[in-house]
Amino acid sequence: MPMRACTLNGENIHSLADLYDRLASGLSLPEYFGRNLDALWDVLSTDVAGPFAIRWRHAAVSRQAMGRDFHRTVQLLQDLERERDDFTLMIED
Repeated sequence: MPMRACTLNGENIHSLADLYDRLASGLSLPEYFGRNLDALWDVLSTDVAGPFAIRWRHAAVSRQAMGRDFHRTVQLLQDLERERDDFTLMIED
C-alpha cells in the first residue's frame, strides 16, 4: 500500500483550530473527530489507516504562533511515531 502524506504549511497554522482543520482535510479524519489533543491521539492511533506521514513545513512559524500548544502537539506526534511503525513525522523549520 502506498504511503499517504499530509503536508502542513506552518505559515498557515497559528492555532490548534488551524491544525485540526488541516489534519482533518489532509488525512480525511472522521466526522466525529472531537478537535482536541486526546481526540487527535484517538483518531491517529486507531482510525487512520497506515502507512501515512505528516510533514510540517515552516514549523518555526507555527512554533512561534502556537507556543505551548505547538510543543504539546509535536510531543503527541512523536509519541504516535513510537507507537505506530507505519507512521512518520517530519518537522522542517
